Amino acid sequence: MAGFVDVLLRGLALCGQAVAVGGVLFAVLLLRPEVAARPTLAPRLTRSLALTAIGAAVAAAAQVLALVVQLGVLADTTASWPLGELIHTSYFRAGSMRIAACLGLIAGCTTLSNRGGAGRWWWIALLGLTAVLGVGSAWTSHAAGRLGPRGLLLTLDALHQLAAGVWIGGLFHLVVVALSRVEDAPPALLKRFSTMSIVAVATLVVAGVGLTLVYVDGPLALVGTSYGTMILTKVVALAGLLGLGAANFFIVRRLPDVSTAGLTRLRRFAEVEFGLGATVLFVAASLTSLPPAADVVTGRATVAEVAVRFTPQWPTLTSPPIEDLPVDDRNAPRTDADRAWSEFNHHIAGLFVIAMGLLAVLHVIGRVAWARHWPLVFLGLAGFLLVRNDPGAWPLGPLGFWESMQYPEVLQHRVFVLVVIAFGVFEWAIRTGRLRVPGLVLIFPLLCVVGGGLLLTHSHAGLNLKEEFLIEVTHVPLGLLAIVTGWGRWLELRLPAPAGRVPSRIWAWAFTLVGVVLLLYRER
Repeated sequence: MAGFVDVLLRGLALCGQAVAVGGVLFAVLLLRPEVAARPTLAPRLTRSLALTAIGAAVAAAAQVLALVVQLGVLADTTASWPLGELIHTSYFRAGSMRIAACLGLIAGCTTLSNRGGAGRWWWIALLGLTAVLGVGSAWTSHAAGRLGPRGLLLTLDALHQLAAGVWIGGLFHLVVVALSRVEDAPPALLKRFSTMSIVAVATLVVAGVGLTLVYVDGPLALVGTSYGTMILTKVVALAGLLGLGAANFFIVRRLPDVSTAGLTRLRRFAEVEFGLGATVLFVAASLTSLPPAADVVTGRATVAEVAVRFTPQWPTLTSPPIEDLPVDDRNAPRTDADRAWSEFNHHIAGLFVIAMGLLAVLHVIGRVAWARHWPLVFLGLAGFLLVRNDPGAWPLGPLGFWESMQYPEVLQHRVFVLVVIAFGVFEWAIRTGRLRVPGLVLIFPLLCVVGGGLLLTHSHAGLNLKEEFLIEVTHVPLGLLAIVTGWGRWLELRLPAPAGRVPSRIWAWAFTLVGVVLLLYRER
């Protein structure tokens, strides 16, 4: 449980840090020159400073909670609260540095906001605190624990995180501040943001490649370890980010000769770009909970073992009896019956999802009117998952409902069930016109993205690194397809007609492919 919570808190801290770091650079390099030329834009600078302070507050709160979680883990092993021992660790000092930097950013943003942006030394202080925040964050990463060229690794990690903040956090401020009214978006600011993003992406890639060369000792480690797979997942998400960024780049380069519809499209793409960036930050947070691929030697899977998991095979539609499973011992090695049980679950779930996906395709292309009721199939899927997900827990196993929630894997599965139910209820009500509140139509795409993100950060507690990895590697394409589904639906809803037609088909087919991947899932 502590490991899963720690990953979520790290991801939240990275997102808050990105908003703070990106906000400072956005305000200093982009907004201040615009306000000097157009004083009417001063409220946007005030809003950006407020959002920067909120981002810093989120990062600080997440870091405090992460320290509390670590203290709780130590307390479980020592039967006391070893606060003194924690204070003397480098992790505590680095976390305290991040918290102090965030508090300084909050104070600086508040002061500048009250002064209408006046105060040169306060701006310099914000830039310095941003650098301190990046350094403190690097000291909580793998770089701080390496025995090799630690100084170089810490520098690369700090640059990597700061560049990610400038890009991804800057996108947040671009959407909320600069493009809040697309008809009044400053063309010069948008062009400068494009230049700033290019520099940030170049820094991000160079630093990331340097870190990968140290942490991943070759192609076999890249495909045979959880750490390597998460690196590949980041690369795929980065490719999607660059694709959206390229589309926005060409729109910006045509300014000011761009229509309001074109600027609206720019904002919608930027929304998705930021959303993908936030997902990448949570993936990056999950990397900190995994041993670097270079350190995993005996528990590394071979290419052949990974390939077997993705080799198409006729689905298993029969389940072993629960009596064949070691449900009384959660630490028992996995048996063939365990694997057969899991495969059956995935295959039946795949049939549910394929049915929904094909009905969604029919609804999108407008051929079958009653196909709009496809979200109701989610309720059947939720009932199936609730019963079958964890055979050792309620309602089939010896563990009671609340007792079983102490196990992170069970808790994550129950969260997935709630997400599935929410999918069905809200999307069906929207498709049939029972809910007409505009904001509620975005629940389905957001839940798709959250579900995909949870799959990418989802872990199976166990004693066998290779076995855990071979289970988790099959979740990566599911998580990526869920994210494509969510953001495709988002663009369908947010883009002006008829631009949403292509995203509508993309998300419907991506959703269907989720079912196909589930149907081909195998563990044996």
